[in-house]
Amino acid sequence: MTFAGEWQAWHTEREQGLADPYGWLALVSLDWLEDGPRSYPGLPGLWWQDSEAAYFDPQGASATYEGGAVTEVLRLELVNSGSGVRIIAGDLEIEVARRSGYLIRVHDPKAPVLREFRGVPAYEPSESFVFSGVFEPFDAPRPTTVGAVVEGLSHVYTAPGLVRFSRDGVEHTLTAFNGKSGGLSILFTDATSGVTTYAANRSLAVAAPASGGAVTLDFNRAVNLPCAFTDFATCPLPPEGNRLPFPVEAGEKTPYERS
Repeated sequence: MTFAGEWQAWHTEREQGLADPYGWLALVSLDWLEDGPRSYPGLPGLWWQDSEAAYFDPQGASATYEGGAVTEVLRLELVNSGSGVRIIAGDLEIEVARRSGYLIRVHDPKAPVLREFRGVPAYEPSESFVFSGVFEPFDAPRPTTVGAVVEGLSHVYTAPGLVRFSRDGVEHTLTAFNGKSGGLSILFTDATSGVTTYAANRSLAVAAPASGGAVTLDFNRAVNLPCAFTDFATCPLPPEGNRLPFPVEAGEKTPYERS
């Protein structure tokens, strides 16, 4: 398959993933839990948090968690900035996540953003935006605090090291985080951010380094984070220094929903 053909296959799979009926485009609300039990419009039972966990009392309503019926108070102690968990109530999936405090987000397959999804605009693939680089690990992984698209919120991720690459004889350095499914993840902005690409961030997955730390950065596969599509996401901002001074005219552009 040609370079362009491989990219098109990847892009099609990416769009299909975004169209998941319970994915990011299905979000219809985000609420921060309070210290006292309270109800939320359209949701079953009562919800609250304390300094350690989130709680859900179904109050006799029908709901399931991890395949089993929830019949009493459910306690959920989660990792900060980690993955959320989901409680199912009818056609809705209620995600519980920890972002300093606890939040609940509702995924509804009838969400307007999902219903009106037209795909993701992107630059035409170009091999000129594929770079060879080198991963340089830190002596020990470094906890790194970054901001978020939600004012006043922050995320803490583990940075295992730096990635260096050169373009037109100029070296660039980016802090890398651990990827969710192995390899590395790089959050960045560049000279197109806020012009043709989403202003806050884009993300690039990088395969695990080869011997000697060799990596390949294919910016044609730079993607938008969920916050580019919905206001109900709490996406991280890139770490300090991860702004490239040149226009990365590759990868996904600002979504139609934001343009």
